[in-house]
Formats: sequence, C-alpha cells, structure tokens
Amino acid sequence: MKFTKMHGAGNDYIYIDCFNEKVENPCELSKKISDRHFGIGGDGVVLIKPSAKADCFMDIYNADGSRAQMCGNAVRCTAKYIYDNRIRKSVITVETLSGIKKILVSDDDYKVNMGKPIFNGRLIPTRYGDSIVRGKNLNIDNKDYKITCLSMGNPHCVTFCDNIDELNLKKIGPLFERHEMFPERINTEFAEFIDINCLKMRVWERGSGETLACGTGACAVGVASVINGYCSKNAEITIKAKGGILKVQWCENDNVYLTGEAIKVFDGEIYA
Repeated sequence: MKFTKMHGAGNDYIYIDCFNEKVENPCELSKKISDRHFGIGGDGVVLIKPSAKADCFMDIYNADGSRAQMCGNAVRCTAKYIYDNRIRKSVITVETLSGIKKILVSDDDYKVNMGKPIFNGRLIPTRYGDSIVRGKNLNIDNKDYKITCLSMGNPHCVTFCDNIDELNLKKIGPLFERHEMFPERINTEFAEFIDINCLKMRVWERGSGETLACGTGACAVGVASVINGYCSKNAEITIKAKGGILKVQWCENDNVYLTGEAIKVFDGEIYA
C-alpha cells in the first residue's frame, strides 16, 4: 500500500490515496501504522476518497483507531495533496464529516474557512446543557480549571494557564479527555497569553494524546481568547504550538479562518 507522510505544524498523519488504494479496516490500520515504534508513525491516518460534492472526501482515524470528524491541519495537507497530485487550482474543496471546507492555496500557505464555532453546550457536546460554557470550573486532579468549551467541527475545551510548559499533560490530559462532563470525550487546549495578538498552546487530543499542534484546537483557542477578552474579533491571532505557528482569524461573519503551512515529508509503501 502506497502512502504519503505529511504534517501541519508537526501534527502528522499518514495519507492514503483511496482513489487508487482500497482500505478494508481503517480503524485497525490506523492503530497499526500510526505506532511510532512498530509502524510508520503519526497522529493517525487520513483516507483521501472520491466525493460527489467536492474535490475529495477526507476520512480521519486517530492513532487509537477512533474516527475523527475534522482536523484543521489535516484538511490543509489534504488540499496540498490534491493540489500537487490531481487538480491545480486556487481553491480546493474538501468534504468532511463536519461539512465541505474551502482551502485557499497561496504560495506555501493554505488558508481554510473552518466555519462557525458552536457554543451550545449540548451540541458540542457537553453535559452543561444548552448554555454557553464559559468560565465554568472543572475539577481535575483536585485542582479547579476555568474552562471554555466550543465545537469547531469536533469538541474542544480551552483553559487559560500560566507556564504551560510545566504542565504534566500525560497525567491531566486523559482526565480532561474522559471527564464525565464530556460524553464523546474532548480535545483540550492549554493556552498561555503572550500579548494581544499572540498565545502559546499545548493540546491533548482525544484518541491521540499530546500532539505538536491541532488546527481545530488553534481555532478553539483563538475564539476562546476573544470571548474571554484576551484578543479582538477580526484580528489575526498567532497561535504558537509546540510544532510550529498557526494563524487564526474569527471574522465578523462568524467564520473562523486558519492559515498555515502544509508539508510533505515523504512517500512510501508498506505491507499492511
């Protein structure tokens, strides 16, 4: 089976062109080849499939085999793959489980309209009801964290902290992910305010653990920083992840735009 390894700000996936390849059991395949010691290594597997509605369909499986609805870094890399291998045009459309995303191709940057954030606690989903989940206390390992929750096509919990480099995410990350308030588990972003247009982020992704970056997570941090008064709407906000820099802009039309590089690492072939 042929594959392409790609990453956006270190958020790396194994991409399989299902225009040409057939995958029988994507859950088991992802668990097998995402392993960084016994497989190719990655945060998961992305199947690039034909679509009747867009240039392709992006089907994502996390490293633990669970299926994901959306990934901002993966959708940019998928657009790069389509641009490099199938259709050279300035706007690439990618169908996802969270709807069709449009990616603007400009030099080495890929800008995607991630759509509008969802704040209704029940729809994210959380067990906080229909209200906006902002400034809620969540007790994790005998410590209260103030959280803001929203969906960017998948569920996110953002908490603003000092000195995020010192956090023990291996310990607290799973406790956030599997907390009883999150019926479908949760992606958690730990954000540190740098200045009016810049934040630092670490992320614990459901199904993958700590990753070097998360596109929807960066968008969640950008939106949460606005509704909590750290940053301004319409401003381009720099999100510094462990794997690189992403740019987020929440515009007056309520759409969130994510910009960053999409990097091809190598092509390969594996017996799987």
